Amino acid sequence: MPGASIMKNKLVVFLIAAVVLLALPLFVQQIGQGWVRIMAIALLYVLLALGLNIVVGYAGLLDLGFVAFYAVGAYMYALLASPHLSENFAWFAAMFPEGLHTPIWMVIPLAAGLAALAGVMLGLPVLKLRGDYLAIVTLGFGEIIRVFMNNLEHPVNITNGPRGLDRIDPMSVAGVSFGKPWEVAGFSVAPVTMYYWLFLVLVVVSVVICHRLELSRIGRAWMAIREDEIAAKAMGINTRNMKLLAFGMGATFGGVSGSMFAAFQGFVSPESFSLMESVMIVAMVVLGGMGHLPGVVLGALLLAALPEVLRYVAGPLQQMTDGRLDASILRQLLIALAMIGIMLSRPRGLWPSPEHGKAAPAPAGKQGA
Repeated sequence: MPGASIMKNKLVVFLIAAVVLLALPLFVQQIGQGWVRIMAIALLYVLLALGLNIVVGYAGLLDLGFVAFYAVGAYMYALLASPHLSENFAWFAAMFPEGLHTPIWMVIPLAAGLAALAGVMLGLPVLKLRGDYLAIVTLGFGEIIRVFMNNLEHPVNITNGPRGLDRIDPMSVAGVSFGKPWEVAGFSVAPVTMYYWLFLVLVVVSVVICHRLELSRIGRAWMAIREDEIAAKAMGINTRNMKLLAFGMGATFGGVSGSMFAAFQGFVSPESFSLMESVMIVAMVVLGGMGHLPGVVLGALLLAALPEVLRYVAGPLQQMTDGRLDASILRQLLIALAMIGIMLSRPRGLWPSPEHGKAAPAPAGKQGA
């Protein structure tokens, strides 16, 4: 049957893609672990872009403060997996003399739940705002969280201020620590490769969740609100609850990716969660194609890898100008030019969602009939 044949072909493609993605870092790490690190960071950005796509792509709510949820997840894991609390609070040291080494099965739900709570707290005051006004308020929320983390050092030292939190435990899965190489049958797997595999699993699970949400009644309600909120409300959709759900669901992805970032880096500080990060995540969603999962993944991978690739272009250009141009500024200029070029040639994104509700154009032979 044709349907069974198509499903079989899809399954074969998925299996081949899975094998390639799992084996890729094993070959790349032979060239250099720096490239595997770039791949792992790109997967973290994919996770962030998938979360923001729920808010911006599905529900049509422009959120410029998404990095705040990223920061909430990162600081939550940093506090629970570092000696900072034990060193600053005697009662905490008495309760956990060996330190609180949080396992991954607790990290992910806690990060998701705390970020979802922050998302609902953001959503409640901005329910009646849309467009530019919503963007300005969410931008302010993101900056408030960053400044809050930067100053929550006195009178009680919780975040260690601008110095950040260090000595964060590496992630551990099934007794295998990601802080040292994993020896398997005489073959050494680098820690960065294990983080890549963990991030890949989280991305695959997130894509499945987003796809199921998109096809569900909740997803259709979000898209109705995105197209026309007044008409959606007239059709009986509870726009208030749907908006709060979009903020909360999107924030969960940011919280989980933030906790993974803290474990991966081993250090977090407020500078990692600047406004530029929020703008980059929004650019990933818009550049790839809002509301379309393959486009969002493509946009995130492209924008996450592009700065690192252009690092090798900016260096020679700096040498050609005898050092008069700063390499980092030149790299940002090249990124901006690339984004402008792509958006001019593909205004709806690199891989936009197919348009619905429009009649298909008539074949050329039937137009004259």
